[in-house]
Amino acid sequence: MEAIHFRSVLPLVFEHQTGMESDVWNKDVTFEKGKLYLVEADSGKGKSTFCSYVVGFRHDFRGSVLFDERNVASLSKSDWVDLRLHHISHLFQELRLFPELTALENVDIKNNLTGFKSHQEIMDMFERVGISDKMDSKVGLMSFGQQQRVAMIRALVQPFDFILVDEPISHLDDTNSAMMADIMMQEAQRQGAGVIVTSIGKHMDLNYDHILKL
Repeated sequence: MEAIHFRSVLPLVFEHQTGMESDVWNKDVTFEKGKLYLVEADSGKGKSTFCSYVVGFRHDFRGSVLFDERNVASLSKSDWVDLRLHHISHLFQELRLFPELTALENVDIKNNLTGFKSHQEIMDMFERVGISDKMDSKVGLMSFGQQQRVAMIRALVQPFDFILVDEPISHLDDTNSAMMADIMMQEAQRQGAGVIVTSIGKHMDLNYDHILKL
């Protein structure tokens, strides 16, 4: 996949709202592979909705979302499964980890599906984000900041053309934020992928190619 196109997309909940100023909603916007984007939003402006449209969890909009030139309305469930495993990675705002499993088990669940990283590569990532001593700890007993790092590792154990990073550093100090940004960008650059970061406040300090306001 080389590009994600939003063509006059407007969430139905905003359909009758007047005076909306947005760089995304009701505009023609293209997110290109290999580029770095920041999508900023005030609360209630549709950041989570935007993410849900990219990964296919919601379709309550008018207009068109296209992957390259293929309209997502034509995609089957199996198409979406393939896209989420091989083309679009997503770091969820709410993380969606399994609290009863260890940090390593949460990552291995994804890697067992993709077979993308070796065990040593995964161990190295835990070391780089400073939680190698937590690999065998149950996620439910870890701090939210530690859980964010586990979720970031999980998001990177797959091939992707784009990675969508939703509110990635809300519970991290600047040092750990920079650490997460570094490991994410190195993997994205290695894969030649596009990066879309969304935020309603504090965000990763990166050299964005484009900054858009929802």
